[in-house]
Amino acid sequence: MKTAVKTNTLTMVQAITDGLDTMLQHDERVLLMGEDIGVNGGVFRATDGLQAKYGVERVLDTPLSEAGFVGAAIGMAINGFRPVVEIQFLGFIYPAYEQIMTHASRIRARTMGHFTAPMVIRAPYGAGVRAPEIHSDSTEAIFTHMPGIKVVCPSNPYDAKGLIIAAIEDPDPVLFLEPMRCYRSVREEVPEGKYTVEIGKGKLCKEGDDVTVIGWGAMIPVALQAAKQMEDKGISCEVIDLRSLYPIDKDIITESVQKTGRTVIIHEAHAATSVSGDITAIINDHSFLYQRAPIERVTGYDVPVPYFGFEDYYLPTSQRVIAAIEKVMKF
Repeated sequence: MKTAVKTNTLTMVQAITDGLDTMLQHDERVLLMGEDIGVNGGVFRATDGLQAKYGVERVLDTPLSEAGFVGAAIGMAINGFRPVVEIQFLGFIYPAYEQIMTHASRIRARTMGHFTAPMVIRAPYGAGVRAPEIHSDSTEAIFTHMPGIKVVCPSNPYDAKGLIIAAIEDPDPVLFLEPMRCYRSVREEVPEGKYTVEIGKGKLCKEGDDVTVIGWGAMIPVALQAAKQMEDKGISCEVIDLRSLYPIDKDIITESVQKTGRTVIIHEAHAATSVSGDITAIINDHSFLYQRAPIERVTGYDVPVPYFGFEDYYLPTSQRVIAAIEKVMKF
């Protein structure tokens, strides 16, 4: 007789805290680093209470220097630790770009596999929370074009905990993107203790027959809302949450778009040189002859994310997704 798994009803940010707590308890090599993550618990309180529980040697407040503490974490990772660093917002990661690109992502190749950098870089990202300039960037494609580092992005509490644990256990660096709009927007049952969500595997959120809608992060609720509205019009949408942007799950994309023959990709990042371009290439390479209509993309615009008074005009909406679905259906 199976024992029922105990669960707690958590928001995404609580699930991330739970995942960090689980790994700090499970593996003494794990430590947390970042600006104001100790006493204050971080900007979004994702590390709240962890310094008091594990001490200042496991949960470290760092100076205001992304390049400095990311570089220090790389050195720690190479020497046997499992550091998890917090970047307060993805837009603040650029000073650390050189450390990530030149060192973290290349250590395995540079040393022919003798050394790796098992570290996690956590970064809240995305618009929709009325934040100031540079706080709402969605520039994940910069890192998916960086061989040697994995990029993941949960859209719900269950996946958030499972992915953060999987990222900490991964032998290579992982950029863990946290959509701020999802931090406290929903609650769901999250198992207690340790479990993982496999990096590189997407998730089928909703089955459908007519159109495949692909997204990740904060765009999944938007995609599901649009799909629900299309059902009233007799159009069946299949919704896929990629969860992992690099490596990307080519199999779930291929299986779905070959079934439906129509594809809409949704993300809040800029359209130019974006992950949706990579998805389009995957579809063209493996499923071109199955397509009944050109691929449609619903994205942010090719401008800096505007100030909060205008971000609603910048972000994809369910209405824009519905328009794209109707376009591929009428082609």
